[in-house]
Parts: sequence; structure tokens; C-alpha cells
Amino acid sequence: MKKPIKLISLFTIILILISIIGAGELHAQVKKGMYDKMKGGGIPDTQLSQKDNNYLDRQAAVFLDSVQSIISKFPPQIKEARERGMAKLLMDAVFHEHFAAFRKPAQQFFHFQANNVITELENTKVTKGAKIWKIYNMGFIVKTKTVTMAFDLVTGETSGSDDFKLNQKEIERLVAQCDVLFISHWHPDHADPRIAQEFLDLGRAVIAPDQVWKGKPIHSEILHMERIAHKTQKLQLQDHVLEVVVNPGHQMKSHINNVVLVTTPEGITIAHTGDQINEGDFMIDFEWIDEVYKHNKVDIMMPNAWTMDIFRQVKGFKPKLVMPGHELELGHTVWDRLPYWGDDKYLELNYAELKASKYPVIALIWGESYHYIP
Repeated sequence: MKKPIKLISLFTIILILISIIGAGELHAQVKKGMYDKMKGGGIPDTQLSQKDNNYLDRQAAVFLDSVQSIISKFPPQIKEARERGMAKLLMDAVFHEHFAAFRKPAQQFFHFQANNVITELENTKVTKGAKIWKIYNMGFIVKTKTVTMAFDLVTGETSGSDDFKLNQKEIERLVAQCDVLFISHWHPDHADPRIAQEFLDLGRAVIAPDQVWKGKPIHSEILHMERIAHKTQKLQLQDHVLEVVVNPGHQMKSHINNVVLVTTPEGITIAHTGDQINEGDFMIDFEWIDEVYKHNKVDIMMPNAWTMDIFRQVKGFKPKLVMPGHELELGHTVWDRLPYWGDDKYLELNYAELKASKYPVIALIWGESYHYIP
């Protein structure tokens, strides 16, 4: 047993000597000016050198090219391919960098994905079921044979980057394909005045809580439906009538949040929860959340994936399909951009428990779609 010990000791000494020599050479290079110190002052992150910024740009491009390659081969489905999970991890890696929205590869990715949605909307005829597209954050568009509905559709302006957000032409083409816009609450990552005004200019209905843009001219043009749990109301569009339930939800105590259930002429019911969340001693909304399934048969539920007790919300709705949203909102600080991998322990969520339950869950990436057939 002595020989191995001596050999290990000798090997350790050699490693130490090499490290010392290497460190000395590095120190000499620094003194001579041969070693790049990577000083700050680069764009978009001024705390990094331009070389460092350029590297992060190149990395983002490679990661997002990989994402597009993977999702083109492995589209959304209830039993998700392992490769899609890898694509989402790459998304998390790129968009959890503080300046992600200011990097060209991220901007190009978002616009490419958004334009895919626009092209598909312009060329897709739905004859059965419903096709659902995710645009950004909690923004979804749902198309059936008779109607196309938008929920919390935004430009991405909250990212802070003019080059990241949707441009005017993209907004016009996107809104032109929709019949109605539902806005859950007044936060700018859910309520975008440019989007809403485009709907109104085209004579399309916009439904929102009274808090949204109160005191501004646009407020009077918006329809404020009654917020009564389980009460079905008729919404007359240009060519069709929708059945709408506006459940009286909240984002904590101070923010009114509409949780809408919309039933199309085909009898498909869509639920969109916005930023519905109760916490602490304010748990009042679970009185109606726990009872939704008794009043409506929900086909597709689109909940906020970071909400507290998402599993209880889903059990209250008992949908046939869950399509969560609000991942990677770039208007949030880095730690608060919900990653696709969940971060349940730190955020104290039970999202992973939901995904392991009997309820089918499909998490779309921006620009993706899924065709739901009852």
C-alpha cells in the first residue's frame, strides 16, 4: 500500500510545479501586454468587453439555431419528445441573460417565429377543432372554423428593446386575422395599447377589466363585461356570437384580473387565466375556481405557469388540455423570468406536480402551434 501513496504524492507535486510555472508565464504575459484583460465597455452589456459581448451573440445564434432545428423535427405533442426538452433548456440559457432582448440573434429568432404565426394564420383553414398559437408571454391566438380569438396579445415592448418587439407591419397582419381581443388585466406584459388600438381601428371587439387604461380615451371604446363567476354572457361579433364567462379573478388583492371562459359556435371552450394568483390570507378566488368544472366543460386551459398552486387551479377547471404561458417574459428581472425547466423549489411552485399528473400538458415555444381536436 505504500507505493501507490508515494506515486500519488509525486504526481501531486508535479501538478503543483506545472501550475506555478504556468501562473508565472501568465503573469509575465500580462506585464508585457500580450494578454487581453477583457476590459468592460462593450455593447449591449457595458460591464463586458466587446469581445465578450460578441461571444454571447455567437452563442445565442448557435443555441437558437439549434432550437429551430429541433422544434421543426419534434413538434408539440402531449407525450413530449426528449429533444424538445433540450430545445427549451437552450431557450432558457439564451433568455436568462440580462441583455438578451438587445442581442441580434434573439431579436431575429422572435421575429422569425412571429412571422411564422402570421403566415400560418393567413393560410390555415381550420375545419375541425381549434388551432392554438403562442405568440409571446401569455399571448395566445385560437382559431376555429368560425372565429379567431386573441388573448393577452402584446408586442413584446416590455423587453425594453425596440428591435425585439413586433413592428407595425407585423402588428397589422396579426390583428387582421383576429375577430376579438381579450385582455386579462392592466399590466403592460398583458395589455398593449398598440395592439388594442389596431383591433378597435378595424372595428373588432376588445374586452378588458375596467382598470385597463382607465382615464384614457381608449377606455371608452373597450367593452367591460360583467365579472360574475359562472355567469354566461353573449358577445356579438361581426358574424358570430360567443358565449363568455368572465370570472372575477385577481392578481393579488390590488389588481383585477379577468379569467375568461369563451365557448365558440362549434362548442369548444377556451379558458385563459391571465395572471390569476391568490396568496397568503387572500384566497377568495378559490371559492369559484374549485367549482368551474361543475358549470363548464373546458377543452383548453391556458394558465399562468408561475402562479401559486397551478395544480389546484387546473383541478378546478378539469380541462382536456393544459397549455401554460408566461415563460421567459423579458420585462421581468432575470430570476423572475420563469424558465421552461420550472425552478419550482426556489419559486415555491407545483408546476412539476401538474406535469406529472393525469392532465395533458403542452408547453409551446414562441411561434409554435398545436391543433386540438376534441
